[in-house]
Amino acid sequence: MLNWVVARRQSLALGVAVVLPLGVAAVMVPFRASFADAAAALVLVAVVALVAIVGTRVGGYVATVSAALCFDFFLTRPYDQFAMTQRPDIEIAVTLVVVGAVVTELAARSRHHHRVAGDESDYVKLIHEVSELSTSGASRDEVVSRVSAELVRLLHLRDCTFEAGPTFKPMTTINGDGSVHLGPLVWPVERWGLPGSQIGLEVHGRGRMVGRFVLTPTSAEPVSLERRVVAVALADQVSSLVVPYLRAV
Repeated sequence: MLNWVVARRQSLALGVAVVLPLGVAAVMVPFRASFADAAAALVLVAVVALVAIVGTRVGGYVATVSAALCFDFFLTRPYDQFAMTQRPDIEIAVTLVVVGAVVTELAARSRHHHRVAGDESDYVKLIHEVSELSTSGASRDEVVSRVSAELVRLLHLRDCTFEAGPTFKPMTTINGDGSVHLGPLVWPVERWGLPGSQIGLEVHGRGRMVGRFVLTPTSAEPVSLERRVVAVALADQVSSLVVPYLRAV
């Protein structure tokens, strides 16, 4: 049941965005002759705010349109038809739409900032955990395995392997600042995903390249710059273990 709800979350949210203002407006119908239009509009704005805060940006806009139509149809004269004739009613309806749109945008931005703050906290924790693992006496293979698994999750990869050695065949790479270049062009990874069937994430130690993670991207899966920068930081945790290994071999 829970999986069914999660899979249809967007559809359910849009359904609530349409039905909830309709239901609230219907409840106010018996009192519409004695209930001020401005007060009715405020109630509907509160409904829009609830949908925007709990739901999505799209849901907030749908609720705004639904609330405006319900205000016109149920709560303004002539009743039960889409035909507002009084200028104050028109002004209230326009205000309802504007306020609903503003509330929806504020709620969406608030959710975005909250999500970004949560992601940043998780990234710091992840880098700290991998750093502790690399300095705890864990073997090279253990650290590489942990970093590979985290890179798959972080960059939405299909696969990730590690190559150690001083020389490698040429390959497009994720740069130290998280950017990806194809020739002279900066590839828009945040929109089109990591390019090609494979891409490298280099590991440097003592001023030279000592290894790289070979990443197999998921086609057209966008990856934010923040995630790519964290991936570079994770790869750096392997360098102290690869340099002694190369010396040994």
